[in-house]
Amino acid sequence: MSDDGAADADRHEFAVAGSATVYDGAIVALRVDEVEMPGGGTARREVVEHHAAVVIAAVDDDDRITLIRQYRHPLGRRIWELPAGLMDVAGEAALTGAQRELHEEAGLTASRWSVLVDLAASPGFTDETLRVYLAEGITDVGRPEAHDEEADLQVRSVPLGEAVAMVFAGEIVNAAAVAGILAVSAVRAGHGQSRTPESPPPVAAEAFAARARSRGGR
Repeated sequence: MSDDGAADADRHEFAVAGSATVYDGAIVALRVDEVEMPGGGTARREVVEHHAAVVIAAVDDDDRITLIRQYRHPLGRRIWELPAGLMDVAGEAALTGAQRELHEEAGLTASRWSVLVDLAASPGFTDETLRVYLAEGITDVGRPEAHDEEADLQVRSVPLGEAVAMVFAGEIVNAAAVAGILAVSAVRAGHGQSRTPESPPPVAAEAFAARARSRGGR
């Protein structure tokens, strides 16, 4: 299906007439584009470039899902999430990154992996994309030494039904966690099917990784 259902000849191209970088930081960059609008003229669009990320819904044989509780400074509080992390290692495949993050954050490995959903985090202002994996065949191998916020991280395994209830009670507000938990529930109920790990993502954030490579970063 096309992105808007219109014939190609009827689509406006939204070409970028000019672009300026306002901020170039460790994990995000802010650029301002002058975008050509339908009917003539241009409009300024602020874009936050961010690494792509992976998220892991790790579900054991008893249908318990692993949650983590982590301090998030922009919110000024700890929130419940799924294990997740940035794709900020050059050349690392998404599945490899997901396996690494599950070990680092939750001390777990998994023997079976599939893709639940792909997400555009907030496409009105950022190109950040997230791939949410379903990890099964769980083994506890212990967490490696943690640093910074992750040293304060709490890991908890809860029944999948309880996690779904936490979503609807407003106890889980992280968008990727909400999507991942509800996606697992839908798959378990037969309302959806996960995809193979090799399935290509429909969208993928690439601008910030390219920027980091150009300046000699990872």
